[in-house]
Amino acid sequence: MKKIFLLPAFLGACLNISAQQTFTAYFDFDIDEANKPSQKKLAEWIAENPLAKVLKVYAYADTVGTPQYNIALSQRRAAYALQQLSDGRLEMAAGAEVKGFGEDFDYSANQDENRKVVVYYENPQKEVKAFTKAIEAAKKGDILKLPNLNFYNNSDIILRESQPILMELLQILKDMPNLKIEIQGHICCQEVEQNDVSLKRAVAIYQFLVNSGIDKNRLAYKSFGSTRPVYPLPEKNEEERVANRRVEIMITDN
Repeated sequence: MKKIFLLPAFLGACLNISAQQTFTAYFDFDIDEANKPSQKKLAEWIAENPLAKVLKVYAYADTVGTPQYNIALSQRRAAYALQQLSDGRLEMAAGAEVKGFGEDFDYSANQDENRKVVVYYENPQKEVKAFTKAIEAAKKGDILKLPNLNFYNNSDIILRESQPILMELLQILKDMPNLKIEIQGHICCQEVEQNDVSLKRAVAIYQFLVNSGIDKNRLAYKSFGSTRPVYPLPEKNEEERVANRRVEIMITDN
């Protein structure tokens, strides 16, 4: 019996919300720009995570002053953070939530800890490392979900953030000459597939690997349409639809 091989939780590398990470910047009293230490850390974080995708930006204030004033202050802090992220050319996820909470949160007794902005993000580069460890441990018949290897809707073109994991798959195949895989294509949204999109996605990855020097005898491909969704159809939101638009790989020899 074939088994689905999910990337181990302790590696922090699954397709969905468990891959979410955070960065926090702190602010001085009644100031809407991060304090000097946080400005430096924010700049360093942006430089170290050029392919991070921002999911949410939540901004907060302390409990000094009126609730209305603190909401406005936290909104200005969120706007400041957004400008820094934009200047750093980081990608915002579709439907990314930006919100200023004012005092409406579970705040700390230490007011310094309440003056902050929290950036929630995904970083495919870090997930790539976890995927490498998982594939090295996989056995014949295991199916691996490739983190963030997703596609534009009704298309065989991968998303921008999918490039690192695709390049890592190529490198793994080069480093492990006995490894053979079956590339499995999937779609979102449709109970009945049209235009063979899942097959085209599997073929696109297959062709990329062959064109990059991988022996075609080590590769196979297959389409599953929407019969094996990560999230049940109809999906609840765009995040779930993106997760279903994917390819996975099955180990056929290792």
